[in-house]
Amino acid sequence: MTPVQLSDGARSRMRLRGMIRKESLQILRDPSSIGIAFVLPVVLLFLFGYGVSLDARDIPLGIVVEQPDAATAGLIGAFERSEYFAPRRFASIQAAQRALDERHIDGIVWMRNDFSRHLLSGGEAPIGVRVNGVDANQARITEGYIQGAWLAWLGRYAAGQGHPLQMPVTLEHRVWFNAPLISRYFLVPGLVAIIMTLIGSMLTAMVIAREWDRGTMETMMVTPLRIREVMAGKLIPYFVLGMAGMLFTVVLAVYQFDVPLRGSLWALLASSALFMLVALAVGLLISIVSKNQFVAGQIAIVVTFLPAFILSGFIFDIHSMPWPIQVLTHVVPARYFVAILQSLFLAGDVWPVFWANMGAMAILLLIFMALVRRKAHKRLE
Repeated sequence: MTPVQLSDGARSRMRLRGMIRKESLQILRDPSSIGIAFVLPVVLLFLFGYGVSLDARDIPLGIVVEQPDAATAGLIGAFERSEYFAPRRFASIQAAQRALDERHIDGIVWMRNDFSRHLLSGGEAPIGVRVNGVDANQARITEGYIQGAWLAWLGRYAAGQGHPLQMPVTLEHRVWFNAPLISRYFLVPGLVAIIMTLIGSMLTAMVIAREWDRGTMETMMVTPLRIREVMAGKLIPYFVLGMAGMLFTVVLAVYQFDVPLRGSLWALLASSALFMLVALAVGLLISIVSKNQFVAGQIAIVVTFLPAFILSGFIFDIHSMPWPIQVLTHVVPARYFVAILQSLFLAGDVWPVFWANMGAMAILLLIFMALVRRKAHKRLE
């Protein structure tokens, strides 16, 4: 019986399928891979969705009224009805100051004994505001909310007196893309990039190093496998795992945390696939350079996870960073993916944002794949 002669292409496909099957079985037998893909998203989503909040609600506020009357009662009612404050009354400014020093309250509104007299006479009614400035961002938010409550009450007071409030400028607030100002809508989309970075970069960073640690790389070197087949066989299973983790995260974000997805699904899939390839290329480059799993994992944390968490715009605004750090963020792939995700979830298909960031990720993919091709050799070194 004459043996069947396979073409080079057919033999290459057989070797690739075998490599993919080997890596897939290794993933299934490794609980940490499944945990990072499906358990970690749940933990991070619940942590950032429920436990971490950038919203200012129920701010403990001390109120001191030296001479209570109808005017001061109306202003106190404005603070008590606000969802942003949890007011506490103090008999004296000294007692309120002690509470502020001991961190029991975050601010003080002080209405002196001549408040109503100046208000009724048409002069400037003195009102003192003290805010805890340890957290500068929280202090600015608290100060803005106090001013908003004061102006709203002043408008109602003027209307009750039968004359309009004389203001040189009238502000009409209109918040786009996140009208209720819920920080969860901002944080959860960015988590998709963080989770895909973990799956793509950190897991892939150890695939080649694992072979060296277990002593199986030498065996693989004597097989007919070509280096591009080894690389593709190791990347494809993690690509599928990363995309599955992304879909799982998006389903949780939309149905569990009610985060709106206003953009198209195909745009989300396309951008996620491109970012996943970039993350896999970075992880594979780390794995080739480092032949130790522990070292590869530490490098991956420093080079991929921490920049994705800090320098991507996930939590910290890039435009508020010093300009050298802003320049550094341009080599962080997660920066571009986070911008796409926040646009797709909150604003919809904003094509200039989408294509500009897709182009930047494509350039990074070409650079990292070129480095992988240059460093990957099927020989012992």
